[in-house]
Amino acid sequence: MRSLVRLPKAHLHVHLEGAMRPATFAELAGRRGEQPRDVGGFTSFDEFMAVYRAAARLVRDGPRDDLLRLVREVVEDAAADGAVWIEPQVNPLTYEDEPDAALELLDAVIDEGRRTAARLGIGFGVVMYARRNADPAEAVETARLAARRAGDGVVSFGLAGDEARYASEPFAEAFDIARRAGLISAPHAGELAGPDSVRAALDVLGARRIAHGVRAVEDPALVARLAEEGIVLDVCPTSNVALGVVESLSAHPLPVLLRAGVRCTLNADDPLLFGPGLLEEYATARTAFALTDPQIAAIARTSVESSGAPRAMVEDAVARIDDWLDTPDTPDTSDREATVPAQGPGRPSRS
Repeated sequence: MRSLVRLPKAHLHVHLEGAMRPATFAELAGRRGEQPRDVGGFTSFDEFMAVYRAAARLVRDGPRDDLLRLVREVVEDAAADGAVWIEPQVNPLTYEDEPDAALELLDAVIDEGRRTAARLGIGFGVVMYARRNADPAEAVETARLAARRAGDGVVSFGLAGDEARYASEPFAEAFDIARRAGLISAPHAGELAGPDSVRAALDVLGARRIAHGVRAVEDPALVARLAEEGIVLDVCPTSNVALGVVESLSAHPLPVLLRAGVRCTLNADDPLLFGPGLLEEYATARTAFALTDPQIAAIARTSVESSGAPRAMVEDAVARIDDWLDTPDTPDTSDREATVPAQGPGRPSRS
């Protein structure tokens, strides 16, 4: 069995605060004299968001060093999982109201991410995201900040939140600003709402990557369009089960989407809250979905090709993916993935 940790891959759908290590979460809460919130057992998206906000508040209300520590640890975890590139989602306006202060914070995140990534021999970029539940004017301001660092740390522009409650149309201006700056359009859609939200991401926001997007499977014509246009879905299987987007891993549409020719990547979304990290999601693809190594390699190839990584890094990673596939199929019991236990949603796997 080929080593999944040695397969070069990019992590494209991961929220910075939601990727906090459980031990760090507990430490930051303890420092404030608080008991850490239970990070599992969600029965609704609102419950999930309440825990996410509690974790994010510990970082946002603390000293800047806590944020920089979070960035370092998220990059370190990506490298340990075999990622050659990581693109965490960040919104500096959730930390600083004033644009210049938010830009200074963004620069600190970019600098820390790049330093850590360089130390580990991988790459780092940022997905700047807007919030659906905020005034669209904030999204415009977020896009303007992102545009100021386009090509200099910020590579993509996203939109997070409940698309069933907040439509995409009010955010068209923000995404127009981001696309004109050369940023990849990568909004959330097709998670809490169905195919219409995916269409809106394409037609209104100009999406080239869609965070989740799995409910496109409910509309065969839309699936065919995604395949024809080469749209990438940044899929998070464990998250989808935990939040009730799908009933179980066995019911997850990833294999159907792949068979239809839709380009997909694998991601962890919020490892603090859902448990598995990037490597574990690849292991799930191999076991729960019975994907072959050529299929897994194709997913990894899509992840680096659709990322905001520099062209030379993409070409090197693709060559190494091909080398991985050409490697004889022999077990490697020294591989960290061999010790990763099977997990259910919401069970933290990292110390």
